[in-house]
Amino acid sequence: MKKIAFGTKPTSPTGHANLDDWVDGRPARTAEPTKRLTIDVPVSLHQRIKVQCTLQGHNMADVLRAILQTQFGSESAVSAGEGQHVLPRT
Repeated sequence: MKKIAFGTKPTSPTGHANLDDWVDGRPARTAEPTKRLTIDVPVSLHQRIKVQCTLQGHNMADVLRAILQTQFGSESAVSAGEGQHVLPRT
């Protein structure tokens, strides 16, 4: 019977023993709690966003957060009804 030798077990690319340690150790993005927002977009739009973000070396989530922040601004601007309006008012 032919014996097969295996190399050493690969180490974690993050350098941590498990992913929980890595997640717990990363810096927080903001002091404010966050909520997940899930939206459906056409495949073609997703591809255009992804390509542009990749070409510019940005993370899609960071770019979309910046766009949302620009659109909706601060809490005081939103409550005052200020800011740009993308959709027609009804």
